[in-house]
Parts: sequence; structure tokens; C-alpha cells
Amino acid sequence: MSIGLALSLFGAVIAALFGAIGSAWGISIAAEAAGGVLSEDPEKFGKVLVLLALPGTQGFYGFLGAFYIMLKIFIVGGAAEIPLSAGLQLLAAGIPVGLAGFFSAYYQGRASASSIFFIAKRPDELGKAIILPAMVETYAVLGLLATILMVSWIKI
Repeated sequence: MSIGLALSLFGAVIAALFGAIGSAWGISIAAEAAGGVLSEDPEKFGKVLVLLALPGTQGFYGFLGAFYIMLKIFIVGGAAEIPLSAGLQLLAAGIPVGLAGFFSAYYQGRASASSIFFIAKRPDELGKAIILPAMVETYAVLGLLATILMVSWIKI
């Protein structure tokens, strides 16, 4: 395996791993709040579930970023020979979606937890409660967009 290919794969790992870790962390934060609310009122499960799932999207964004990097380096049936410079660029391209996903999932989990507590008191305000953590989502999407644009412009 060439160093360029190894660096490219490491960029894909950064994208997928950090997105997944952030999502797991964010969902666990929201799940703690959900558990408390549902222990008092199990009827709110449907509303709470929507808010609980929001921090999980960063894991999907990380996977998409990793998949896009792998599409760039794997040519029908096998890996292309990746120059060192392209490998470094693909490694760097995995960082935006990985780090944006990691941090935004954590903070989205906190925002979701706050919205879950909001729903506990005002169950008819689900739309407003979703908007709060959805604002954090914007930055995960920007991280994914940055990764896609960077990978698209790299020449192999």
C-alpha cells in the first residue's frame, strides 16, 4: 500500500470516526434528558424521539464524507495509485466533516436535551423545540459541504 493511499484512507477514517463518536455522545446527552422526561410522562415518547435522533445525523455526514473520499481513491475493482500530495489533501479533506460532526453533535445533544425539557413543560411547542437543536445542525452540514468540495477539487 502506498503512503498516499494510506493517508487517503486515514482521511476517510477521520471523517467517519469523529462523526460517529460525536453522534453517540450527543445522543447519549439527549437520551439522559429523554429518560427523565419519559419516566414522568411516557406519552411524550414520539415527540422526544424526534429530538433524541437529531444528534445522530452527524454520524451519517461523517460516513458520507468517508464514502466520498473512498469513491475518489477506489477505481473499479481496486485502489488507484495515490500520490503522496493527493493523499495529504484527502487526509485534510476528511477533517472538516469529522471535526464539525464531532463538536456539533455534542452541542446538538445539549440543545436537544434542553428542547426535551421544554417539551416536558410545553408539549404543543414541538416545532419550536426542534428549531433550537436544528440550528446547530447547520455547521455539521457546512463541514460536510467543505469536505465534498475539497475532495471534488483534488486531482489524482
